[in-house]
Amino acid sequence: MNTSNYARTDNHKMKTIIRNALVYDGSGNQPQGSSDVAVENGVIIQIGKGLDPAGAKVISADGLALMSGIIDTHTHYDAQVTWDPLLDPSSSLGVTTAVIGNCGFTIAPCREADRELIMRNLTQVEGMSLDALRAGIDWSFESVPEYLDMIERRGLALNVAAFIGHSSLRTYVMGNAATERAANDDEIAAMEAIVDAGMRAGAIGFATSTAPQHNGHGGLPMPSRLADDRELETLGGVLGKHGRGIFMLTKGARTDVPYLENLAKKIGRPIMIAALLHNSTNPSGTFDELAAITAARGRGQELWGQVSCCPLTMDFTIRSAYPFESLNAWSPAMKVEPEFLPAILSDTAFRDAVRAELEEPAGVRLFNGEWHKLVVVEVGDATHAHAEGKTVAQLAGDANVEPLDWMLDFAIADGMNTIFTAVLLNSDEDAVGRMIRDPSASVALSDAGAHLTFFCDAGFGLHLMGHWSRDLGALPLEMAVHELSGKPAEIFRIPDRGRIAPGYHADLLLFDPATVGRGPNRRVFDLPGNGPRLTCSAVGVHGVWVNGTQIANENGLLPTSIRSGRLLREFGS
Repeated sequence: MNTSNYARTDNHKMKTIIRNALVYDGSGNQPQGSSDVAVENGVIIQIGKGLDPAGAKVISADGLALMSGIIDTHTHYDAQVTWDPLLDPSSSLGVTTAVIGNCGFTIAPCREADRELIMRNLTQVEGMSLDALRAGIDWSFESVPEYLDMIERRGLALNVAAFIGHSSLRTYVMGNAATERAANDDEIAAMEAIVDAGMRAGAIGFATSTAPQHNGHGGLPMPSRLADDRELETLGGVLGKHGRGIFMLTKGARTDVPYLENLAKKIGRPIMIAALLHNSTNPSGTFDELAAITAARGRGQELWGQVSCCPLTMDFTIRSAYPFESLNAWSPAMKVEPEFLPAILSDTAFRDAVRAELEEPAGVRLFNGEWHKLVVVEVGDATHAHAEGKTVAQLAGDANVEPLDWMLDFAIADGMNTIFTAVLLNSDEDAVGRMIRDPSASVALSDAGAHLTFFCDAGFGLHLMGHWSRDLGALPLEMAVHELSGKPAEIFRIPDRGRIAPGYHADLLLFDPATVGRGPNRRVFDLPGNGPRLTCSAVGVHGVWVNGTQIANENGLLPTSIRSGRLLREFGS
């Protein structure tokens, strides 16, 4: 992520023709074969056969496919964008527009006195490195407008649109009380004014979370979880007054689909509902929610269900056991320093409470007692290497020990250094195939920029086109392209993007349909302070253009022209 050698260029001003491409225009229609696409001043000016090459740079596509770049509507690059204008790895994975601030986990607004708390909350809720955040974040802002100005001034490789984040907003207005209670009238009015200022500055909308797995520093709920109905309606109502903006919410039990249908009616704006992931222990749950969303749409309220095309697989250690943190019974383990954790984990009452909660019907929690999907990946003590590659269910069975007891005892004996991998949700491919085809669903949930040591789904779009479209035939490629480009542009009211058509911005992805996909995850050490993260490389990608400037080719990111992206501030109604 060292970007010190990169600089702005003006290559987008020259005329470029991409010759002989199979053009998927983002509409969902079948592709146009052997077409040329002409780009000038960052805009598509002509599509046809045999376009006049005079004065143009000609790029031969040789029959490769050309689509509008991927619009990733669920990222968490809010901190990373302040030190990494590339937004790596998304920029090499076909993404040309990223929406940040999802779930309301932003870093603006923020007073200097609250910076450490904001960073510690992100460390807990989004699996970010506290050392990397401390070393990397450029805090030359306080308000939302100042934050937007700062990232625009620094320059961007991709186009970025930003939500106003509820948890940071509550912390800014309420201080420590943000994690303790509902807001009073004066506090709601202060938050309302800040949302209004953010919308005037060009935010794409307002994002929040009521999800039980979203806990911050010390195991306390993220501030947005303490908001009552009046607060949500007032802040969402600001979008209605502006006549634009998306209300994005990661839902908990209280904010179910009927509640959100009523909220959409009150605020008069579309609501994007995250995160709809298939749970094998509650196989009909996600489909019931999608059916309720469809019914609400039939009654005139624009709701969307945000789904993932990737299995939710997460690496973790018992020191930061994110898959278990949505369990109320796990909260004591999140409130102590590491040296006191073994005592908590060894406590019989703690274990019995966790076991009892896992036996309750599955809700929106991440881990549901599927011990056969929990694997020991790496141990800290070489004498424990016999466990590597085996499931907790298998190892507990061999030892004739209950799985929770085995996992906790083993982790403690291994110095709490054991790395586990859990296949948590979306593991049933038949079910996921149904979800991504649902007309009320929007494929996203990459979480790019977050959970960097746990997983990397930034290549979700390439996975949709390769695995789901080509390999499994779950949906035609033209529909996969539409799902990644034209459809999110329409839902999020992003003008003149998401399509290959004259007058649209030249955000383009050139790829080989026969090979497109994402490579395996690998661990690198390039965060600020040399911290580790998981990343992956593109497969079958031959070129990425942002506003007419090429930023990547078949070998990955180019070492020039990385500041061709724009901070998006204008959106349709």
